[in-house]
Amino acid sequence: MPTAPLDKTDIKMLAALQANGRLTNVELAEKVALSPSPCLRRLKQLEDSGVIRQYVALLDPAKIGLGLQAFVRVTLEKRGNAHLQGFMEAVQRWPEVVNCYAMTGEMDYLLQVYFEDLEHFSRFVMDDLLQQPGVEDVKSSFVLKEFKQTTSLPISHLNP
Repeated sequence: MPTAPLDKTDIKMLAALQANGRLTNVELAEKVALSPSPCLRRLKQLEDSGVIRQYVALLDPAKIGLGLQAFVRVTLEKRGNAHLQGFMEAVQRWPEVVNCYAMTGEMDYLLQVYFEDLEHFSRFVMDDLLQQPGVEDVKSSFVLKEFKQTTSLPISHLNP
């Protein structure tokens, strides 16, 4: 259940902004059939309530020389949580890691990572990841082809 009550106009605004975060307030107001002032007030409420977290530019990894994407499954030693904080801090420092998830199942963490090439990947694993205290096991899978990539969250369940 959403933390903030959302009506149909809010949901239309979210859909429009997920498709194009650079819409001006006037363009957004036109898309949701509001005048600019009420549109801006609603937008500010969505931002202040945290429904809209931030606005970003999405870069094409291949066009900036990051042609190798991988998912790395990491298992930490099970003896207490001594290494957990250090691992979390290291993940924040590693620019190659774009997402990190704590997981159920056979692994503890799933990292989504980007590299220039296999040599860059190898340096990261050997010099950074495997040198991190508490890392017990690492398994990697390389992305061969991307069929779907989106930052848009499903919002159809929000329709009142």
